[in-house]
Amino acid sequence: MLSYKVIETCQVDDQSLEEILNVWTRRGWHFDGIHFVMREASRRPAMAFVTFTREDIDQSEKSS
Repeated sequence: MLSYKVIETCQVDDQSLEEILNVWTRRGWHFDGIHFVMREASRRPAMAFVTFTREDIDQSEKSS
C-alpha cells in the first residue's frame, strides 16, 4: 500500500527545503514533488508543500 507524507513550510529558502528533503528521505520516504504557494504581490513563494511517498508493508506480509 502506498502512503503519502505532506510537509508544509513557510521557510521557502534553499537550506530549509534541502533539510526537509534530507530528513525525510533518510527516514525511508521518496521525494514526490514540491508545490509552491505564491503571493499575488511578490515573486517569492509564501510557502511550500513538499510531498513524499513510501510503500508500506501490508499487515498480512508482516506476520509471514
